[in-house]
Amino acid sequence: MTDERHILRMEGITKDFPGVRALDDVPLELKKGEVLALAGENGAGKSTLVRILFGIYPVTAGGIWLHGQEVHILNPSHAQRLGIGMVHQELHLVPQMDVAQNVMLGHESTRGRTGVLNWPDLYERAHGELGRVGLDVNLRVPVRNLSVAQRQLIEIAKVLSWNTEILILDEPTSSLAETEVANLFEIIRSVKAGGVSIIFITHRMDEIFGIADRVMVLRDGKHVGTRHIADLDENSLIQMMVGRPLQDMYPRRRGQRGEEALRVAGLRREGVLEDITFSAYDGEILGISGLMGAGRTELARAIFGADPVDAGEIYVRGRRVVIQSPGDAILSGMSLLTEDRKGQGMISAMALKYNIVLPSIDGLSRGPVLNMPIVNQTAAKYVKDLDVKTPSLERPIKFLSGGNQQKAILAKWLCKQARVFIFDEPTRGIDVGAKSEIYRLMNDLAMEGACIIMISSELPEVLGMSDRILVMREGRLAAELDREQASQEIIMSYATGGAIHDTARG
Repeated sequence: MTDERHILRMEGITKDFPGVRALDDVPLELKKGEVLALAGENGAGKSTLVRILFGIYPVTAGGIWLHGQEVHILNPSHAQRLGIGMVHQELHLVPQMDVAQNVMLGHESTRGRTGVLNWPDLYERAHGELGRVGLDVNLRVPVRNLSVAQRQLIEIAKVLSWNTEILILDEPTSSLAETEVANLFEIIRSVKAGGVSIIFITHRMDEIFGIADRVMVLRDGKHVGTRHIADLDENSLIQMMVGRPLQDMYPRRRGQRGEEALRVAGLRREGVLEDITFSAYDGEILGISGLMGAGRTELARAIFGADPVDAGEIYVRGRRVVIQSPGDAILSGMSLLTEDRKGQGMISAMALKYNIVLPSIDGLSRGPVLNMPIVNQTAAKYVKDLDVKTPSLERPIKFLSGGNQQKAILAKWLCKQARVFIFDEPTRGIDVGAKSEIYRLMNDLAMEGACIIMISSELPEVLGMSDRILVMREGRLAAELDREQASQEIIMSYATGGAIHDTARG
């Protein structure tokens, strides 16, 4: 007999795609007014499960019950009518339409039988829905003019406007700053208090422990377990997710700092960067922290020649270099693993092997013709060395998991024999097991004498991986800290312009 507290019950959910079983006999129970986190590595089946619930995929086997009644969800529109709403990682808004039109899209009211839209009613209802998520913006502004965080709340308001009882949030914080995540969590708590049940997918441990009542873990398409968050700690949850304990997420290195590899002097870009001066060394990981908008990514792009600068000098191994384009930076031995991995770091539809060898193509050609045996041999070497999981070198890179895409992009720069690596958000959108592998590869590079600059919004990552830390605020360097000096509180103090601590040297 169904527990009346469970608004949703899924039993025996199995989903087969050609050649692979994505889900195998998975159960899920959701109580009214709770937040259930779905956790697991990339490929564990989290997105497949919620897409079945939202009617995007049909089930191969299994059943779904809402309020104790079995339902057969035909498509997303049917799911919405049943009270199920989903906010996708890629937001489904119409950029050129205004805020109110997006919120009420699909259920606008009309004047009598005329079919003419009742605009005053539409704007009044949209205002009320935005009030539920605490967003106060001009209803007539096109959505394209708003921030990512504002668009996220508009999407949530739109989904809730359908009288949603079950709200699915798929990686809702992947593009948000810390303060924006905190605001989103307040909205989630408010919505939950109103009786809405929430399924929350995230890779971030702190978010699971910060917002979830229970957590359900999937691994390789199977249900590992569902536990109350109070009964878990981070280590036990990670072990459930990856099937083994990760003894040290941020392993310490025993290498020594070498020669100066990169020096930036007086770098300035009007309104973006102001008088940036620092050095980075062989054999170390230099972390760069700061709030969103502090200029971290802009600094990386300026050093790499992707954006112009107004003043400043760059030295590579003591020699001044003129960098006016990424090509100049690559020739000087630098590499950039971009924040936007899919948009800027790879050619999504191209085979894995070509993504790996692309910057080195001149050395792998016979005149105008690629030397395919050498291309295959080179790509295979890096796939093996970095343990890139792929069924074949011909596989388009877009079909690899986020962690394997990141390893393939790193392979591209290793193939080019880069020695200065700028990692911008190296583990964004990557599951905890893949994060551990990326950290290991970064540590291996540093041990081999490479210079690594790591930009990250995750303070535990900055603290765990860095030998030194630069803190940015409003386009300037606010502090330079050694690993032993730094803490989350000290970094945030400098990042926000709070009280200055004597432990910093910058």
